Amino acid sequence: MTPEHMDIHVCDAAVSLAFSVLGKRWNGMILSTLGGGALSFAALRRSVTGISDAVLSDRLTELADATLVTRTVTDGPPIAVSYALTPSGKELLPVLDQLGTWAAANLTPAPGR
Repeated sequence: MTPEHMDIHVCDAAVSLAFSVLGKRWNGMILSTLGGGALSFAALRRSVTGISDAVLSDRLTELADATLVTRTVTDGPPIAVSYALTPSGKELLPVLDQLGTWAAANLTPAPGR
């Protein structure tokens, strides 16, 4: 295998890994929403229109496992739980911004969206 082919293989594996997390429905929207700062579960639920509580909970767990989001619990009463981007999650914001710009210029929204 030539060095060029090895680089392509490594890049393909990295892109595949990135999309295993970012390619899931809602994850990009959650990350983008958290780009504005830490939010409670309820605030996230209101901001990400159309997502169910169960799916939001699952996605937040996945994003936390991928070290892109942190979950902070503050003792109460009432107990407060907030979610925020980690430094690596914050590094994704320019990428998500570029992706949104590209989509606006190149993709046609499906009818009804």
